[in-house]
Order: sequence, then structure tokens, then C-alpha cells
Amino acid sequence: MTAPAFIYSFLVATFLGSAFHFLKGGGGGRLILLLILSWAGFFVGHMLGSAWEIKFLMIGPVSGGFGAIGSIVFLLVGNWFSRLDQS
Repeated sequence: MTAPAFIYSFLVATFLGSAFHFLKGGGGGRLILLLILSWAGFFVGHMLGSAWEIKFLMIGPVSGGFGAIGSIVFLLVGNWFSRLDQS
């Protein structure tokens, strides 16, 4: 992956994590958690899209569609796990 593609992926994943935080709310620690989950999800989604050789919303060498789907899935699952009752 080229440096511009990496930066673009990082920015898209950061936007998705920040938007999710804006919608769901929370403090600074929650924002950091959501950003890390979004970055990880985008990376995993991009890698799956590349491994399966499926072209879905490609942005240069970045599988933007699968990256966004992976990011959203990680955010939803992470949000669900963080809200579980700990008693």
C-alpha cells in the first residue's frame, strides 16, 4: 500500500470512528477506543477485500467498501461489548 493510500485509509477510518462517537456519545477514553476499533476494522476489511479479490468501492489500491464495512462492524461489536452489564 502506498503512503497516500495509507493516509487516506487512516483518515476515512478516523472519520467513521469520530462520527460513531458523535452519534453514540461518551468521553475521551471512549473516543480513543472507538478510533482504535475503527482503524482495526478498516484494516481487516481492506485485507479481506484484497484477499478475496472483490472490487467494491475501490479508491486506488484501497478497498474502501470492505474497509468501511469492516470498520462499522468492529464499531458496532465494540460498542455492544462495552455496554454489557459487568455484574
